Amino acid sequence: MTTRRARRTVRSAGLVAVAAAAAFSLTACQSGGNDAAAGSEKKISSSASGSTGIGGAPDGARTSADKTQISVQTGTSAAHRATAQAAAAAAAKAASPVRTQTLADGSKAEIYELGDQHYRAVIVSRGSVLATLETKGQDAGLDANDMFVVLTLSGEVHSWMGGGHTGPGTFKLAGGWTAKVTKIGELRYRAQILGNEGAVEAMMEANQHDTGLDANGVYIVLSNGGVISSHL
Repeated sequence: MTTRRARRTVRSAGLVAVAAAAAFSLTACQSGGNDAAAGSEKKISSSASGSTGIGGAPDGARTSADKTQISVQTGTSAAHRATAQAAAAAAAKAASPVRTQTLADGSKAEIYELGDQHYRAVIVSRGSVLATLETKGQDAGLDANDMFVVLTLSGEVHSWMGGGHTGPGTFKLAGGWTAKVTKIGELRYRAQILGNEGAVEAMMEANQHDTGLDANGVYIVLSNGGVISSHL
């Protein structure tokens, strides 16, 4: 009887030891899980605590590359603003005439400056636009029902009435010039401007539209119908 009780006591002690070990293992697992969760929360909190600026650096800690990028962006914006302002100024200048001049027949020419040696003259009468001249690398001219107009590269406007000659032919012009007018096509005439020695000093060509010339202070118009006129 004594031997059996001792064996039962040994078995009970073994069961208690196993139970204790299991409890310890369970407690360790729970503790490890809690620590891992706490660590994860710390990592998440740390990564979300500071917002990033340009280039991913936290606010208040931008790198030199970030500052360079900001500087470039600011400089580009300033350049764009300067370009836009210059374009607006040019558009405003082109939209308003630099002056208005009365012509030989009583109409008016509104002169606009479009650029370097680039001018436009809008001929207006009683609120209506009658014609437009524009210098594009050369003087411009117009035969407006026997009123002749020249717009020069410097923006000067000269007008006069009559004095026209109809080509083809050779005609004496003001200032001692001579014009030899030839027809070279439909609504297309050419005028050789000859000096005192008979040498060709200038060439005019009216191709579907009139043309003009400032020949050392003598103003000449050649129309697309072959009419040529000059004025000092």
